[in-house]
Amino acid sequence: MIRKSIPFSEAEYQRRLAKTRDAMEAKGIEVLCVTDPSNMAWLTGYDGWSFYVHQGVVVFLDRDPWWWGRSQDRNGALRTIWMEDSCAYGYADHFVQSTERHPMQELAAQLRAMGVATARIGVEMENYYYSAKAHAVLTHELPDARFIDGTAVVNWCRTVKSAEELTFMRKAAKISEKIVDGWLERVEPGVPKNHVVAEIMRDAVMGVDDAWGDYAAIVPLLPSGTDAAAPHLTWDGRPFAEGEATFFEIAGCYRRYHIPFCRTVFLGEPPDLFKMAESALVEGLEAGLEAARAGNRACDVAEALAAPLEMAGITRGARCGYPIGLSYPPDWGERTISLRAEDETVLEPDMTFHFMPGLWMANWGLEITESIRITENGPAECFCDRPRKMFVKK
Repeated sequence: MIRKSIPFSEAEYQRRLAKTRDAMEAKGIEVLCVTDPSNMAWLTGYDGWSFYVHQGVVVFLDRDPWWWGRSQDRNGALRTIWMEDSCAYGYADHFVQSTERHPMQELAAQLRAMGVATARIGVEMENYYYSAKAHAVLTHELPDARFIDGTAVVNWCRTVKSAEELTFMRKAAKISEKIVDGWLERVEPGVPKNHVVAEIMRDAVMGVDDAWGDYAAIVPLLPSGTDAAAPHLTWDGRPFAEGEATFFEIAGCYRRYHIPFCRTVFLGEPPDLFKMAESALVEGLEAGLEAARAGNRACDVAEALAAPLEMAGITRGARCGYPIGLSYPPDWGERTISLRAEDETVLEPDMTFHFMPGLWMANWGLEITESIRITENGPAECFCDRPRKMFVKK
């Protein structure tokens, strides 16, 4: 008998499925083809490093979802999805990276066999994992279907977290705190960056107490000095240096649920510019946390953050946050709401965000961030509990 590893209760999966079906009906979708691995896992529990080949979950209005993917990955589906084994289908390996055939031909054949070849089919058009070739083949193979852009249909269903999800995120937060405590202790002038990153990864995977660490959707980011002007540089073998700031952007991850958490360390005496920027950024963060209340809008958080920064003469050109939760590489965001001036989405209790007002200037950078939950009453709750400041080591 196959032992299944399903992270959530059956009631939780049924809640998610019902919410998705309501969203499908609202968009006129009869069959939804989901290829984002985060959405696949959220709907079915499927968890495997197989998103480099074509795979997906098909959601129907009147029957259980159906997992499909590479034949060798079906064994992973049988061990992780909540549905019956008959709901997992594996296509033959000769479809993988072939120039003569495509997995979407096989998916189309299965949809025809299910009697939905003329349905209104939703597909995730704006998706890392759904290629132009995949769409061209699928639409060619199902000429009588009506295709509807189903981008972010499931993502929007994920924005408000359940109690079960929040439990996982609080475990991930403990791992984030451990990671920050660890790198802060280890960073010294002359220590090679890759040595510190090795320990970051060890802390992340070892986890805390009963919360074992999963791999994060983004690797550690830690540019120093003038390189900190670039927000997405990783690491190399150069040593940390006196007189430089380094920001660390990391995330603890538990069963695919992420809590990003960023702090900056300065080795030596920070110049007045950094002290001024730190003060304005912390003031803006605290104003934003106060504005991040149920009933307020995403833009209210961004505007609260911006005021102290503008008073200090600092202009940011990027959004200052995004939803977080369950994710796979290459991104730990949920790709729906943005905390920025143009987004008027109303905040609801148990929405979760990475409040991320990084400062990336012409030749320096500074990150102090919080992952937050919108509460029923009052300002946002921070998942992590570490000083909201730039750390200084002299």
